[in-house]
Amino acid sequence: MKAMLWLALQSAWNRRHTLGLTLVALSLSVAMLLGVERAREAARQGFAQSIAGTDLIVGARGSPVQLLLYSVFRLGEASHDMSWSSFQRLRDDPAVAWVIPLTLGDSHQGFPVLGTNQDYFEHLRYGDQLPLALASGRRFEQLFEVVIGAEVARQLGYKLGDRLALSHGQGTEALASHEDLPFEVVGVLARTGTPVDRTLHVSLQALEAIHLGWQGGAPLPGLSIPARFVQKFDLEPKRVTAALVGLENRAGVFRLQRALHQYPGEALQAVLPGVALDQLWNLLGVVEQTLAGVSLLVLAMGLSTMVAIVWAGLGERRRELAILRSVGAGRRHIVALLALEGLLLSLAGALLGYGLLGLAAQAAAGWTQSELGLTLPAWGTPARELKLLAGVLLAGLCASLLPAWRAARLTLSDGLMPRL
Repeated sequence: MKAMLWLALQSAWNRRHTLGLTLVALSLSVAMLLGVERAREAARQGFAQSIAGTDLIVGARGSPVQLLLYSVFRLGEASHDMSWSSFQRLRDDPAVAWVIPLTLGDSHQGFPVLGTNQDYFEHLRYGDQLPLALASGRRFEQLFEVVIGAEVARQLGYKLGDRLALSHGQGTEALASHEDLPFEVVGVLARTGTPVDRTLHVSLQALEAIHLGWQGGAPLPGLSIPARFVQKFDLEPKRVTAALVGLENRAGVFRLQRALHQYPGEALQAVLPGVALDQLWNLLGVVEQTLAGVSLLVLAMGLSTMVAIVWAGLGERRRELAILRSVGAGRRHIVALLALEGLLLSLAGALLGYGLLGLAAQAAAGWTQSELGLTLPAWGTPARELKLLAGVLLAGLCASLLPAWRAARLTLSDGLMPRL
């Protein structure tokens, strides 16, 4: 076996320039295959870690996935809000340890604006139960103060003391502006890798204040309330988009969920975040399968390149193989030699692809975290990745059997006296 391995290595080294191209194609295929798998797992973990420690998401009755996407990930639109009285009743439930109100609907240069209270900073968790932290400044205390996420500060260049105006509605198109009531940046949150980074946070009362004198999504003509008079009005919220709930005892989550579904005051729903995430991934299953199929197709192309190059090289190796036959090597030895070469090439491609992906993940860690909110592990080897690498080796071994079978058919006389 050692002699066969040494012979395979020497033969591969003599054809290193040709096999080097094959190795590059194969390693890039392996890197793409593993990269898609890591991106899929990172996306799942990123979504799950965006709302760690929350037992229920409560909102108006509708699609659980829609409520999750809008309230947690700021995607899509809410169909209805829940009343403030229902929120207060939920907050006063003895089974509830804390509840965070969320009001969405406004934006600033394409970034969502979230109305909430101090419980948001106290109880919201992400990742491995990590609390929100301020990179600079403080939380909002006055009416027209805003705390911005790390990505908002980076992209828009805001710093403490800057003033900005919110816009009514969402998106980047021209929207009705609240420029008559600007906000001062008093805090910048530390980066979390979650939708918090792309959110501006204000108080619930501030959202009520900027919409005084508005009707039907637009200001009433000729009516403008100066900032110094705003606090003379009743700024208690009328409605909220959703509420994040933490329980005193998680064993009672299903009891509270049933009670909220049967709430007589209005049609509410209580969503378990984990269940809603599973529903979301079921909806996105086709996308995952498509990405996996594309990566497998690229791997198949890499293996096909290996087979084609080895097959084409058999003509140049006919004399080499014939000499081996003349010194006693049988057909099984020829097959074993070429199969071993294919296995070694697949192993080298798998290791090189793994290394390339690790280096690329390290180099692009900051970009993937800030732009995509994904934390890609550089050198992780979960069980699924090991299975994929084992599959690559098995596929490479099977692919090499075809040129090995062709080489075994070359006769001794055909190798020693090739036709001219």
